[in-house]
Amino acid sequence: MKDGITFDTGAMIALERRSARARKVLERATELKIRITVPSAVITEWWRGRSDVRDHIALAVRIEPLSERLAKLAGEALAAVRGSTAVDAIVMASAAQRGDVVYTSDVGDLQRLALHFRAVRVLGIG
Repeated sequence: MKDGITFDTGAMIALERRSARARKVLERATELKIRITVPSAVITEWWRGRSDVRDHIALAVRIEPLSERLAKLAGEALAAVRGSTAVDAIVMASAAQRGDVVYTSDVGDLQRLALHFRAVRVLGIG
């Protein structure tokens, strides 16, 4: 890990479902004071109404707004990597800005985007 961690939707779902691996990543990051960033587009995919569990998870991470710069970086990735989704491209562009490691339950799709964002390491969670 360089500077931090970025979670995608699958990682957020894994946390909500109390996955042991996801909890361990969150606990270790908190212990080491490593920032966990979640792009706001991920919140759109993940959030299905308020619950104590969701509120707790949302408070444990930094939710990153979608800036114009981030949107453009993600758009360029969509043009370069056919078959990618906008949210996946946003996750990878977000992580690339900071040199973060991305945790996901969908390693294959994000690995394809990692060909565009070469500095981003993708790890499985779930």
